[in-house]
Amino acid sequence: MPNPFDLTGKVAVVTGANTGIGQAIALALAEAGADVACVGRTPAEETVAKVRALGRRAEIVSADLSTIEPVQRIVDEAVEKLGGLDILVNNAGIIRRADAVDFTEEDWDAVVDTNLKSVFFLCQAAGKHMIANGGGKIINIASMLTFQGGIRVPSYTASKSGIGGLTKLLANEWATKGVNVNAIAPGYIATNNTAALQADEVRNKAILDRIPAGHWGNPSDLGGAAVFLASGAADYVQGHILAVDGGWLAR
Repeated sequence: MPNPFDLTGKVAVVTGANTGIGQAIALALAEAGADVACVGRTPAEETVAKVRALGRRAEIVSADLSTIEPVQRIVDEAVEKLGGLDILVNNAGIIRRADAVDFTEEDWDAVVDTNLKSVFFLCQAAGKHMIANGGGKIINIASMLTFQGGIRVPSYTASKSGIGGLTKLLANEWATKGVNVNAIAPGYIATNNTAALQADEVRNKAILDRIPAGHWGNPSDLGGAAVFLASGAADYVQGHILAVDGGWLAR
């Protein structure tokens, strides 16, 4: 019986692939057999080297997703360099922290443009290719704040809530066209984006007290969920937001 999680012959684009969650997902997809275009504002040289060490093809696609300027080029370079585009993982994102009463328009626009606007237009560009070529899998990276409000991160919360709605909208439109659109909502994962929370004794304790697993997650904890949603095993999964959170939402 064929392995439903086998990604051999598939080409994946992973944004924000140079570190953290993006790197972990790129490596997990490669371990399952996929070739990977590693997109990042900072060239993902380490990730590419690790993917190639697994025997898969990998290419760097340099792009700053604070604007939609590079969106079509990302798709075009992946297709040109690796021969196709079957899987898109929208992981690139930023966060800005301040009290809501002090939050600036600059910080609002920077986060929403990167975390939501560019995600939509990259989904659009990849979706056009996938629809024309028999289908594909799109995985957006949501957040616990897709479900909850958070504090001191208004634009991040708005953008990640938007990711949840966008994921469902695209699933509704593209399910009959062979494109599966789903999302992963990481819990509290130890990355650069969460360094400030980990360093804050009060907030760190409050977070750990609520996680049934009792510890922060590692980026590698998201790899299995990404492989599942990228694979044939998830062919009938549409518009779902899969929480990988150590039980956070269950408490």
